[in-house]
Amino acid sequence: MPSIRTLQTFLTTARLGSFAAAGQEIGLTSAAVSLQIRMLEQELGVNLFDRNARSVVLNSEGRQRVPALKDLVDRWHRVQALPGQGELGGTVVMGALVSALVGAFADALWTLKRNNPALEVTLFAGQSADFMGRVERGELDAAVVTQSPTRLTASLKWTPLYSEPMVLIAPTRPHFPLPESALQMLAQCPFMRFDRRTWTGHLVNEALAQCRAQVVEGLELNSVEAIVELVRQGFGISIVPQLANLAWNRDKTLKVVPLPRVTVERHVGLLERRRHGREAVTRALKDHFGKARRSGGARPK
Repeated sequence: MPSIRTLQTFLTTARLGSFAAAGQEIGLTSAAVSLQIRMLEQELGVNLFDRNARSVVLNSEGRQRVPALKDLVDRWHRVQALPGQGELGGTVVMGALVSALVGAFADALWTLKRNNPALEVTLFAGQSADFMGRVERGELDAAVVTQSPTRLTASLKWTPLYSEPMVLIAPTRPHFPLPESALQMLAQCPFMRFDRRTWTGHLVNEALAQCRAQVVEGLELNSVEAIVELVRQGFGISIVPQLANLAWNRDKTLKVVPLPRVTVERHVGLLERRRHGREAVTRALKDHFGKARRSGGARPK
């Protein structure tokens, strides 16, 4: 009977369409991947891929077997996730917004790892929109992302974890005249905009629309952390989510200014498939945030 590792190698090769690419992702040589696939084909009595000199392509026999083999791997992960006495174990592969890693999610992840030393976490930082496809394809078990501005596919679900208000930030030592009011700042000061193509960028647009502000366009970046640092250095102002667990009100280089008429918030949550092999881990993360909300709305620690 083929091992779970061999089935994982098959699923990775089917997804990437290359022995070399699959080997690079899972830490094997192309020859080792080819050998595992050949042994699996011999065990099943069918060819799973059509091969030529440049690539391997999943054939009809292979496509028919992907769902069943993926289900076997997911079932194994469910068994692996509980090594004993309710402790979580095995490996979970997750994506997360960079800003979440310096906020509330970092605390939750630390607590989960401390309470479950047998659990191994592989974490990728990135953007929400990029993670959606990777979760859907099974490359990631889950991802901490901003709520999507569009409807999710039927295979995915998103659970809210915490919310962050959109605020105006300004430097305490600007390289430009800084008016007193938020609307005057937006109208007169260089504006550091979060990439408008991203999900957080959509929220910035909503906030500007709610306060009916026109801005002096400056730089456009795709990192909250980079924007905050440039504002600290006095190069502009910005509208960003007020990151959970960071005390910007005690930052001597930064002013946090309320935005008139703005109610939009960034809702951060857990994106996962409706069925997957690491549901015990994602359930533990969601429980962590749920307990924090039930305790009176305090941010998770």
